[in-house]
Amino acid sequence: MPGYSSINLSCGDVCPEADTVQAALCLLCLPAQKHTHHTTIDLDFCRVAPQMPGSSGTAQSMKKTIGHRGVETTTGETTYKKTTSSALKGAIQLGITHTVGSLSQKAERDVLMQDFVVVESIFFPSEGSNLTPAHHYSDFRFKTYAPIAFRYFRELFGIRPDDYLYSLCNEPLIELSNPGASGSLFYVSSDDEFIIKTVQHKEAEFLQKLLPGYFMNINQNKRTLLPKFYGLYCVQAGGKNIRIVVMNNLLPRIIPMHLKYDLKGSTYKRRASPKEREKAVPIYKDLDFIQDLPDGLLLEADNYNALCKTIQRDCLLLQSFKIMDYSLLMGIHNMDQASRERERGGAVTPDQRRPQAQKSLYCTAMESIQGEARGKGALDSEDHMGGIPARNNKGERLLIYIGIIDILQSYRFIKKLEHSWKALVHDGDTVSVHRPGFYAERFQQFMCNTVFKKIPRKYACAGVFQYAKGNAVFIPSQNLEKNEGRP
Repeated sequence: MPGYSSINLSCGDVCPEADTVQAALCLLCLPAQKHTHHTTIDLDFCRVAPQMPGSSGTAQSMKKTIGHRGVETTTGETTYKKTTSSALKGAIQLGITHTVGSLSQKAERDVLMQDFVVVESIFFPSEGSNLTPAHHYSDFRFKTYAPIAFRYFRELFGIRPDDYLYSLCNEPLIELSNPGASGSLFYVSSDDEFIIKTVQHKEAEFLQKLLPGYFMNINQNKRTLLPKFYGLYCVQAGGKNIRIVVMNNLLPRIIPMHLKYDLKGSTYKRRASPKEREKAVPIYKDLDFIQDLPDGLLLEADNYNALCKTIQRDCLLLQSFKIMDYSLLMGIHNMDQASRERERGGAVTPDQRRPQAQKSLYCTAMESIQGEARGKGALDSEDHMGGIPARNNKGERLLIYIGIIDILQSYRFIKKLEHSWKALVHDGDTVSVHRPGFYAERFQQFMCNTVFKKIPRKYACAGVFQYAKGNAVFIPSQNLEKNEGRP
């Protein structure tokens, strides 16, 4: 069935993903006898559909696919649900330009409950119409979900309509070349301000249901590590619905990230794959972090307390919505390493330029955990570039960029089934898919006890460093107390 996630099994095949929900579905859905035909397991509906022999499709042989995302092997062009990336980017920019422009003509008012379920639609024929410009793409329809509510969210974070339009529509969107294994497409605005991500139907539907609670939460507290959602849209092209969400960009491209981690607080298979490690900047996982940074990341007491309080508050909200399987995405910029690289390399590369001031408020890592938001156009007075200052066990100066991602997963049947299957074979407390309450508690414990460590206040400045034979020596947090009083 095109458009749905599925796996193909032939006679006598063993499921290649034996540790995932697909394996559980194989055991539950497939009869015990041998099959003389191919079988497709539809993961979205958990049913078995027969497939005609030889119908595996030659069209797929010329395309590498992960989920709905494909790459034509001959041209290198990325597609999503058979729509080319260039056409999708053009449709997104045309649609957002129209919807923001039409929204600016509506009077501002308070957000009402019915605003969360409103869907506006506009048709874009290639020849143009009295409402839309002509374009060189195929005809498409553009839908905007909850436009009044999302306008309020953007205003709350200090994003003006003209800034939103300029960032997303003035320059071509940039496709990220390392989108991950989710099968989603990711675009970033040319000014590094916004991320656009394709989402599945269930994720978009879940976000719509989440909006009233999200509205209440950000009204109570703007300082959160949760994604900042600025818009939810749908491009209907070629008979397919391509849903996208616009969010804040956690990891600015202009600041080189020397390390990246995707952390869940789980240890089961939480190590970067060999293929991932071959990338220029791999995204490592929990076991990699424990191995690479056994002493964790050392933060001043005020920053540590604010960060852990924010994580606790965010996890409580996610638990209340039965959301789970989320991660902490973390980028680490090593300031000392960057200085050494500049000294060796001489010329400053484009990624080492001073970043521009962000247009949005409460959206840097530092603002997300504490302090008043900067005024528009302001740069960080301490030159932290929006990152949270930290140290590693070598005493090197770090800037940490973090945020909670992948929150559009609720603990429904498919997750319960996946956890039950994994728990049969492995320790149920170590797998990443777990009950929301347990997941939240384990997530908090891992972040605040293993990943982030507190430097005692009296050692937060020069006291952290001692000098031996003219060289700076850094004392890890667990050794500070026993070294107290040493000259």
